[in-house]
Amino acid sequence: MTTEPASVLAEDEALELLTHGTMELEGRLVDASNTTLRAEITLDGLTRRCVYKPVQGERPLWDFPDGTLAGREVSAFLVSRATGWGLVPPTILRDGPLGTGACQLWIDEPEDAEALVGFVPAYDVPEGWLPVASARDEDGDAYALAHADDPRLSRLAILDAVINNADRKGGHVLYGPGGSVHGVDHGVSFHVDNKLRTVLWGWTGRPIPPESLEVLTRLGAELDGALGEQLEEHLTISEVQHARLRVRRLLRAGRFPKPPQDWPAVPWPPV
Repeated sequence: MTTEPASVLAEDEALELLTHGTMELEGRLVDASNTTLRAEITLDGLTRRCVYKPVQGERPLWDFPDGTLAGREVSAFLVSRATGWGLVPPTILRDGPLGTGACQLWIDEPEDAEALVGFVPAYDVPEGWLPVASARDEDGDAYALAHADDPRLSRLAILDAVINNADRKGGHVLYGPGGSVHGVDHGVSFHVDNKLRTVLWGWTGRPIPPESLEVLTRLGAELDGALGEQLEEHLTISEVQHARLRVRRLLRAGRFPKPPQDWPAVPWPPV
């Protein structure tokens, strides 16, 4: 039996492992609001870790239908895969030890990985970082919530705008081997109302890069075809239609969205 680093598996290999592998639970991630378990998954002598979120462990929410969060996790991966950006780790819906749930490839973060989002002293925001909000600690010292002006993060901000992610915390941004950046925890996405809530507001109102506009154009076409049909297995027809509308609005504006006025723009806690 071999255990390989996350960067070794190609996406199709990861999906095969997640879909057909034997899952053995290791423990619960206690900081998660819903039941979130880490497990080892094995297929043909290959063992990797995964995150397993059973539907029966989902906490009821006032604004999202019960039992739908796992399907939203899968839908976020499907949209990410269609962009070609590789932002959301491979994710599938499958039966597990606690019933049907989302199963996502675990991302091992190198010990020397540098975070691109966080609180920094207000007087010492790193060069090339974009401030998002002001804060003070218990002693009254001034801090800024900020993030790097990095194309990997800007793509994630665009993905969040498409899927209407209501919970992009700094801790939901992972840094994988080889400099990859991944977004996780997308259970509260794809609502028909504007619920975008994120720490990645640094590009507000700025032009979307031309290469990202090309990706959005292609994504819109795929949402009108096979991708839209795939999403309808996990979302309502109206939710898929609103994803199409969000893509069209982004293309029409050609700019990063602005924070909503009737909804908290930054999740709590931010990181």
